[in-house]
Amino acid sequence: MQYPIVWADPRANVQALEMRLRDIQGKADIAVVPEMFSTGFCTDRMDLAEPWGGETCQALQRMADTYDIAIMGSLIIREEDGLRNRGFLFAPHTAPRYIDKRHLYKHGGEAMLFKPGDQREVWEYKGAKIRLAVCYDLRFPVWLRQDPADMYDILVCVACWPKVRVQYWDAMLPARAAENQALVVGVNMVGTDGTGEVYNGHSAAYNTWLQDVALFNEGEEGTRIVDLSVETVRHYRSASPLWQDADDFEVL
Repeated sequence: MQYPIVWADPRANVQALEMRLRDIQGKADIAVVPEMFSTGFCTDRMDLAEPWGGETCQALQRMADTYDIAIMGSLIIREEDGLRNRGFLFAPHTAPRYIDKRHLYKHGGEAMLFKPGDQREVWEYKGAKIRLAVCYDLRFPVWLRQDPADMYDILVCVACWPKVRVQYWDAMLPARAAENQALVVGVNMVGTDGTGEVYNGHSAAYNTWLQDVALFNEGEEGTRIVDLSVETVRHYRSASPLWQDADDFEVL
């Protein structure tokens, strides 16, 4: 779901998401929304942070249950020791799962506001194994590298990635797909945020052959439903097990 985010207005953004979910009810398994979907990329508004399980989380769980669809994105969460840019998976009638953004964008003020996460989790939903990354995490291939003991089928990256640097987004999404022998979905916002930063989208989904099957136009607001075959990517990894030749490493 590639669309503008209403700056610093969680309730308006939740309402906008619900309208979009109604439109695809019964047509998709997972809805992916941009980073900080409820506020925009606000790095100077601590008052926008909510507790995990707060009003926006409750709304996400209600929508997942009501429309029978899992929802992935991120939002600002307040913990006792500080704030998090928290990536989430809210699935129908299931306890929510989350990771906190690992790499914080210092140039944009994010590192001064949030604490980094350290979770390298793979979640299973409807038979698919999914890894979630949040925006700047996409630049760090070691962090997203497959673990042979717990391999993922789909890498999902949610972002507020501005137009001025979108060429790197365009390059790194298929690179992560190639090096991890995985399907990749990247969802960005469009429009202009409250600081004047412009976003032109370029959301994409890459299949096993590195074909972009999302086909968003420049700056387009809308939803694309994409069929990705977990069976095909697993067969590809089995027939051509390049991951077995990867260098061993440890993330500290």
